[in-house]
Amino acid sequence: MRKAEIRVHNITAGWLTQDEEGFNFVYDTAYLQSKNPEAVSLTLPLKTEVFTSKVLFPFFDGLIPEGWLLEIAEKNWKLNPRDRMGLLLMCCKDCIGAVSIYASKTEEE
Repeated sequence: MRKAEIRVHNITAGWLTQDEEGFNFVYDTAYLQSKNPEAVSLTLPLKTEVFTSKVLFPFFDGLIPEGWLLEIAEKNWKLNPRDRMGLLLMCCKDCIGAVSIYASKTEEE
């Protein structure tokens, strides 16, 4: 299982995980209870329930670079272009906009 911390304005907003069943996204409880939390995207509105999908959620997939920038990332980090979670974890720490992605330190987190 792979896990990513999803931050909005550098505040932990939720967790994205990938396992053999697909992908899950859940908002952090403290974030939901904070003053004026923002949804990660319109397709992932603020709620306590877990979002599930067989494929990477379109919002997160859209953060992955394309074209020549993707080719550079694939070559430099030896990434498989079909490994969308791997690309997300390596390429999206410092995205344009409010959302950033950070790989969890351990699988148990």
